[in-house]
Amino acid sequence: MESFFNTLVFGIYPYICLAVLALGSIFRYEREPYSWRSGSSQLLRRRQLMVGSNLFHIGVLVIFLGHLVGLLTPIAVYDFFGIPHGAKQVMAMAVGGIAGVLAFIGASLLLHRRLMDPRIRTTSSFGDMAILALLWLQLLLGLGTITVSLDHLDGHEMVKFMSWAQGIFTFNGAAASYIADVHPIFKLHLFLGLTIFLVFPFTRLVHFLSAPVRYVWRTGYQVVRARPSSGE
Repeated sequence: MESFFNTLVFGIYPYICLAVLALGSIFRYEREPYSWRSGSSQLLRRRQLMVGSNLFHIGVLVIFLGHLVGLLTPIAVYDFFGIPHGAKQVMAMAVGGIAGVLAFIGASLLLHRRLMDPRIRTTSSFGDMAILALLWLQLLLGLGTITVSLDHLDGHEMVKFMSWAQGIFTFNGAAASYIADVHPIFKLHLFLGLTIFLVFPFTRLVHFLSAPVRYVWRTGYQVVRARPSSGE
């Protein structure tokens, strides 16, 4: 039963989450383009938003890129360049830990702002607060994994997660078995991360997929005209 549950959660559930993430995002963009936004509440309370948002986005961006490169880079690449698994483990803990603390502080400020400011709470939907709470909890779990990782500085545990992630993307039917015996906090962290992918298309997180990077090389200018007076 334990093996079946492990396969269900870490061998089948990832494909469900990734499918919903891809198809749900496309469907929402096509059917509800005007809902594809972050829904900023900057006008209601600016200072705490700016501090919290900057810390959160910087931290999350580093964490996301770190997970993407760390988990999906073939193990053979590290071995080819002579990078010990233990060194990669320590680097991931250091960089991830710093970024995690920044993101957690930012998420805490944003969540406090959503829950404690009456005006912002009134204009926030359940989904706005729920996804922020999920992200806050995920960051807390991520920081908690660092303390467990201190007992595995040889990098052996990290190799398990790399094998699992790469196994999922290569449709390896045995992918779930690679992490069958890891610490429960890692499994909870993975499960919650997959769940965030699952609900991603239905939340404000979709704005992450349309970051305005095109403005970096835009050659034109935005034309802003004054509103004509009633007498004109």
